[in-house]
Order: sequence, then structure tokens, then C-alpha cells
Amino acid sequence: MTRTTSTATVATDRPARYGKQLVNHLGRHQGGGWSEESGSGWIVFGAGRTEVTCAEGALELRLDGDADEMAGLEDVVGRHLVRFGAKDELVVRWVRADSTPGTEQGAGAAPAD
Repeated sequence: MTRTTSTATVATDRPARYGKQLVNHLGRHQGGGWSEESGSGWIVFGAGRTEVTCAEGALELRLDGDADEMAGLEDVVGRHLVRFGAKDELVVRWVRADSTPGTEQGAGAAPAD
């Protein structure tokens, strides 16, 4: 198994709201946690882990996981975030560690590989 990372910066005026909602929802399955103090959290998946961090005007996502599963992990995290932020029309564009584009979720995005 080869491990890699993928990141996305999602523009939003409400990063803490969406970050907490994403971590609470996906974290129920295999684990996760959210810190109000730091405005950050994490989610565990069988094939990886996601770090979620609030920034000014954005929510930052960092996936670390099995390279063969990365498109699926990006899709799960991205689809849920886009659904939670449907009124704000959130768009998630992933960039892999080697600087190649990953998947994209949001209005008009193509499905994952």
C-alpha cells in the first residue's frame, strides 16, 4: 500500500459550521473529533484520515491515505461537504501531493474516477 495526501481549500464564510458538521457526521462511523477552541478536527476512514481546519474565509481539508483509494476518499468527504453547504454552493477541488488535480465535487463537477 502506497500512502499519499490530497488537499482542498473550500471558500466559505462559515468554515466552523461546515467543519464541525462534516466531522460530526462522518466521524460517527469510524471515529473523529472536533475542537471548538482550535477550529479543527479529524475523521478516520478505513483507508485514511482527514484533517479539517478553519481558515479565514475557507475550510481546509487534508486527506492522508492509500493512494489507490484516494479518489474515493476525496469523493466521500467532498460530496458530504457540498451537500451540507448546498445553499452556499460549495465547491471542493482536490490537489494531490504530486500537484496533479484530484477529484472535484460541487455544481457541475464530474463524478470520481
